Amino acid sequence: SARNQPAGSRRERSINSTMFAARSLARTTLTAARTGATVTQRRSNQTIPKLGSPAEMEAEAIAHLRARVRRQKEIMDATHKSEAEEVEEMWKWIKISAVVAAPVCVLSILKDMFFVEHVHRPHGPLPEYMNIQTKEFPWECETCALFDLECWKKCREERAGN
Repeated sequence: SARNQPAGSRRERSINSTMFAARSLARTTLTAARTGATVTQRRSNQTIPKLGSPAEMEAEAIAHLRARVRRQKEIMDATHKSEAEEVEEMWKWIKISAVVAAPVCVLSILKDMFFVEHVHRPHGPLPEYMNIQTKEFPWECETCALFDLECWKKCREERAGN
């Protein structure tokens, strides 16, 4: 494991990884300079302190944290809007939504009222294929569907007459 190895080999790995990162950054910068592109900073939340005494490692970790906080403050300063600006933006989108949604709703209602035929159940007995009943219903009029009011009326009249 890494703990059993001498400190020199761990330090060499740290130096090698630092050199690799620097070499990679240099290549990216050169490629961007040749093509005229802008260099974007690669962001990482992983920080590995260099090996040293505990006090040096702690100081470096604190420096990393301060740098991250400073970067976050820069981002906030660049993108921050006041509460009044945020509320104004919110009301702008509420108004846009209302201006778009209200006519769409009104037009869809008018379309349904004037152009779409509202179909009801046909009057009279149902065709055989629509009136298949494999068992009796579990209420007082066993042959009547739940919302078939005419059938219920006839069934109750028959029961009252018997």
